[in-house]
Amino acid sequence: MLELFDRSAFNTGREITHLYSTSFGKGILALDKRFHDPIYGIYGFVRYADEIVDTFFHVDQRTLLLEFMDDTKRAIERKISLNPVLHAFQKTVHDYGIEEELINAFFKSMYMDLDQKKYEEDYYNEYIYGSAEVVGLMCLKVFTEGNFELYESLKMYARSLGAAFQKVNFLRDVQSDFEERGRVYFPGVDFRAFTEEKKRKIEAEILQDFIMAYEGILKLPRGARGGVYLAYKYYLALFKKIRRVEASRILKERIRVPDNHKVLIMAESYLRTRLNVF
Repeated sequence: MLELFDRSAFNTGREITHLYSTSFGKGILALDKRFHDPIYGIYGFVRYADEIVDTFFHVDQRTLLLEFMDDTKRAIERKISLNPVLHAFQKTVHDYGIEEELINAFFKSMYMDLDQKKYEEDYYNEYIYGSAEVVGLMCLKVFTEGNFELYESLKMYARSLGAAFQKVNFLRDVQSDFEERGRVYFPGVDFRAFTEEKKRKIEAEILQDFIMAYEGILKLPRGARGGVYLAYKYYLALFKKIRRVEASRILKERIRVPDNHKVLIMAESYLRTRLNVF
């Protein structure tokens, strides 16, 4: 009955994904079916860790994160866990050879969220690597299915895509990150005096990440390309909308892409995937 237990664990990851992120949920559905479970396993894991540092202010977050990290290590060592999120993740780690270094870097960034409020250049780059780029690399491990040479050739693109997504999240979530959590991720930025010049500089950096990421999407295995492209298009649409608003506005509201626009993006991406035209 181990297969049934595995199924229940990955189903939990699927529920978490679709509950927390319609964009990533739709993107996963656009992947080849064989990639669904492992990507759900990765997303459920990183989502719950992120939830600890971003939401659970009423408890001892440091202790809770340490327990989650220890439970993750035990799950990987034992190749089983009664926590369905960790069971799905450990199975993905073993099935696709996800390195311990990626997991450790991820947890390091989660701990940084408990201690760091302002990020200078070194911390900023380290945080983005651990919180976002390594997630892209974990997914790339799944998509390349043990092809080491292909994985190595696509690493820089996966990191760029993760970085682009994270930086867009930073701009989208300025209001909650700055006002509720006191965090300023972008180096040298004072959101109490956020200028159009500063905003444009950040946007130029993000644009370069998107350009690099797109090159990598074109080189992905076909079964992965459509889903990654859809997530890319969702975030690119959000980025374009953020670029159109004034710097002062992102401090007052969370910019989002309307559902009807998302439907159009999904339809276009589906058509391009079917025709293999990107």
